Amino acid sequence: MNETPRFIQGVFSFTGAGLARPVAIRPLASYKVPFDKRAQLVYLRAGNSTEELVYLALQRDKRPMRLFPIGAKDAIHVTLAIIEDIDPESEIEFMLGAPEGLEGAVLIDMGLLEI
Repeated sequence: MNETPRFIQGVFSFTGAGLARPVAIRPLASYKVPFDKRAQLVYLRAGNSTEELVYLALQRDKRPMRLFPIGAKDAIHVTLAIIEDIDPESEIEFMLGAPEGLEGAVLIDMGLLEI
């Protein structure tokens, strides 16, 4: 079985709409599983430039899949111990929850495997 690593990486800006209302980050941070593959999340590293708690909401096909809180001016490294298959043609996308009006940037480095 050939596994191919894929990544969502970059620095993404945002303007918060409230912790209960995650918003899209710019540029879009997404990945679509090819029709003949499955994917698995392997790790996430992320950093927060602001002086407030924020969280990344990973969505699969527009529904929440995982939440990753990031402290003020902090970073996280999460080795994903529970690995689940993401079905062919599923799309995952990062959204961000932050206090209303908060502007900032997050750094994201997420590793996936296509199987």
